[in-house]
Amino acid sequence: MLSNLFSHLWELWAVVSVACLILELGSGDLFLLSFAISAAVTAICSLIFPSIYVQLLVFAIASLMTLLLVRPSLLKLLHKGEDKRESNTDALVGKQGVVSETIVAGGYGRVMLGGDDWKACSADGSEIQKGTTVRMVKQESIILTVEKI
Repeated sequence: MLSNLFSHLWELWAVVSVACLILELGSGDLFLLSFAISAAVTAICSLIFPSIYVQLLVFAIASLMTLLLVRPSLLKLLHKGEDKRESNTDALVGKQGVVSETIVAGGYGRVMLGGDDWKACSADGSEIQKGTTVRMVKQESIILTVEKI
């Protein structure tokens, strides 16, 4: 019984590899991918070296190497340019909108921008009439500062 199991250990390593790949789909942090790669390497190794101790050593070394070398490189590639990506209202700076409620001189009005209606003030403090196209210059809290185009 045990000799049959040991002669087919490559199948077990292949199942472990596929299981780790499936579980990685749910996590997305590339941690389990390291173990999937290690189990695949160990499955190939088990065809050459039937000793379970050698296979466990290969799995441990391959896991350590992929966690330290492969995973950081893949994470860097996956998240490339993420620090430059604007989100939320930062992405609206420079975009055009339409005044939906007149912005009074030195006061506030409303601007339709990015599919939402925002409280807004004029950059130079002047009045901007309803229907005027404006460009967002900056944002403080929930109030946009806009200028006429």
